[in-house]
Amino acid sequence: IIIRTAASRRSKDDINGDLTYFHQFWTETQSKMESLQAPALLHHEESLVAKLLRDFLTDDFSAIRIDDKKEYDRVVRLIERIMPNMVSRIQHYTKPFPIFEEYGVQSEIDKALRSKVWLKSGGYLVINPTEALVAIDVNTGRYVGKRTGRLEDTIVKTNLEAAKEIVRQIRLRDLGGIIVLDFIDMEERQNRQKVAHAFEQELRRDRSPSKTVQVSDFGLIIITRKRVKKSLGRQLTEPCPYCSGSSVIKSSSTICYEILSEIRKLSGELNGHVIQLRVNPDIARVLNQEERAVLQELRQAIGSEVTIKSDGQLHHEQFDVMAV
Repeated sequence: IIIRTAASRRSKDDINGDLTYFHQFWTETQSKMESLQAPALLHHEESLVAKLLRDFLTDDFSAIRIDDKKEYDRVVRLIERIMPNMVSRIQHYTKPFPIFEEYGVQSEIDKALRSKVWLKSGGYLVINPTEALVAIDVNTGRYVGKRTGRLEDTIVKTNLEAAKEIVRQIRLRDLGGIIVLDFIDMEERQNRQKVAHAFEQELRRDRSPSKTVQVSDFGLIIITRKRVKKSLGRQLTEPCPYCSGSSVIKSSSTICYEILSEIRKLSGELNGHVIQLRVNPDIARVLNQEERAVLQELRQAIGSEVTIKSDGQLHHEQFDVMAV
């Protein structure tokens, strides 16, 4: 029998339960092998639901609700084998209302895809995944503490609340690799240690292996967490086709001056022709309002009229220059 190091924190009952399950599974597989005629399927990969229950189910679960009848039947058979005492907690969800909406799962998924996470105190986290690492910043936000209290106490309270929520978000979003945490600066060393200790205590509840390093006295902590699969964000989202995944686009004023530069380069070839400028509606509006001076410079550069055609099919940063 080989027991992996991941089982070091599990109870004896959990390990015995797994041993019983695998022994029963092996016995059934041997029985199939002896009774079936080749070629025959002896075993196939379990469903995602079965995998989750096999790996995460504990007595702490008060109920397991499943909205698919076939999956419900499969789960009942599985739980009867691995944790018979939990069978009564498996429920078949039959309401017409979507199960994710009924229990608020969809709203939690939506929140987990946002960069800003509000804390109950009024502070908030900003979570920014990049190619190299994940940066998590803690801010006091609306929380200013009691009028008679010290600012340090307000910061400590926010950081302690953030420590718990950060671990929750790491697990919920399945963030991996290098994760840099920027807590709010604390002046007193004992408070920095208090927050670091609280964070480490929360992190111990995480099943994925991780290491924590407190980098500086300014509240910066780095952790490395084993990356097993794609994060929730990478699984449920894709790069924005409009900004190419950068999350920013050039400002309208910048585009206006790029147009001016392009027309100046082409001025020798235009030979006094009237120019039609096809641009995104936002750029057309800016050229006619805030950046009217740019439009005048365009006309001076080519010595003729410049007409603007608004085209909603064009990307914000795209424009066409045509001689008419």
